[in-house]
Amino acid sequence: MAKWTALSRTQHGEYRYLPRHGYGFAAEQPVVPILLAELNKLLAQHALGFIKQEESYQPVALLGLDGRHNLYVHPDGRWLGGYVPAGLRGYPFTLAATEDGQQVLCVDQAHLQAPDEDGEPLFNDDGELSETVDRTLAFLQQCERNRQVTRAAARSLGDSGLIEPWPLQVGRGDDQAPLEVQGLYRINEKALNALEAEAFAALRAHGALPLAYAQLFSMGQLGQLTERARFHQQLQAQQAPREPVASFFGEDDDELTFDFGD
Repeated sequence: MAKWTALSRTQHGEYRYLPRHGYGFAAEQPVVPILLAELNKLLAQHALGFIKQEESYQPVALLGLDGRHNLYVHPDGRWLGGYVPAGLRGYPFTLAATEDGQQVLCVDQAHLQAPDEDGEPLFNDDGELSETVDRTLAFLQQCERNRQVTRAAARSLGDSGLIEPWPLQVGRGDDQAPLEVQGLYRINEKALNALEAEAFAALRAHGALPLAYAQLFSMGQLGQLTERARFHQQLQAQQAPREPVASFFGEDDDELTFDFGD
């Protein structure tokens, strides 16, 4: 688990950091929070759902089945898919809220290097963030702005009573019993279709309808998890995968750019 250190120009002006290589850091992450702005890219490869956090619901992409492993990460750290969710691409950096509500840039301690160690500079000679770190900060800030919109949409769906427990069972083939996945929630399609016009319009005004329909449509992607689970089982058994490795890969989406709109 990452231990975050808030970056300080005075304390870390000459420090360096180790860039991320691959996605091994997310190998034990079974879900990842998602943003409204990336729904169109997620739908091609991910089943979406919700998890409950206190009294609110967090929309997530499903990455695993057993609550412990990310089936989209190859043992060598490569991402088994054509699109990497935005919530993973800022690593080893993140934004954290201070007590007064400000956002501060943090780095995973495991990637923080002393001035005399290998790595990339955090700050330039003028004491400003290096070009790469500054670009990452801009990306994280853009994500955070869209995250607020996403939270509002999920809150509207929850307040409307449209989110229900998801008794998910995923078939594993080979005469194995289906795997029961706990702790997930989904949209109640019947309740959504029965909404009165005024309630439906209110959800549209909060940007909640794309999230609701995306979750419903995405359930057709559950087979992606089954395929990746089979692939990992074959790797563990040291067998040549029947499914070519290349078929799981798209272009490695390392670019810290995303069209979030206004």
